[in-house]
Amino acid sequence: MRLVLLGPPGSGKGTQAARLSAALGVPRISTGDILRRNVAQGTELGKKAKAFMESGKLVPDELVIAMTAERLKEPDAQAGFILDGFPRTIPQADALAKLTALDAVVNLFLEPEELVKRSAGRRVCPKCETVYHIVTNPPRKAGVCDKCGTALVTRPDDREEVVRTRIDTYERQTAPLVRYYKERRLLREVYASGLIDEIALRVQEALKA
Repeated sequence: MRLVLLGPPGSGKGTQAARLSAALGVPRISTGDILRRNVAQGTELGKKAKAFMESGKLVPDELVIAMTAERLKEPDAQAGFILDGFPRTIPQADALAKLTALDAVVNLFLEPEELVKRSAGRRVCPKCETVYHIVTNPPRKAGVCDKCGTALVTRPDDREEVVRTRIDTYERQTAPLVRYYKERRLLREVYASGLIDEIALRVQEALKA
């Protein structure tokens, strides 16, 4: 199955994408994770992307499209994939349509103030990139990754002022994708409030529909 997950920062795209990946046996492809890895490694792409990411702005289309195109060519993506964080603009969606067909697009939606609260409580493992939340998805031991024992961190782009900028950027540049995919009869709307398991069930029901 070839899926795209849409939703503003803090809506739970990464968590739900990981669950779908395990359930469907296809890779979760997160452009956000790939970009952050490049920033940490100091690659040429990372250097170009860093300034945009830390200010809450979108990375330019040409960088993201080229990176995603290469990732979709890899063997594990041939049977399907879950795109998390791409596309974010209409030009990116048009570029993706030229690369591959999609089976469905799931849009996770939530009130802006709840998005801010969610992001403020998010913690990430810098080693294995597992995402936690201090309220809705806490690690077994506070501040430590369940999987590898590494100390969890708050990402720079999860600071409140950056989150609000990211939400504003999303509303202006990414929300039009909802209309784009609705017109193509690919859109599945899912309310993203509640426990992770509850939201996962809603996603499954939306895909069945």
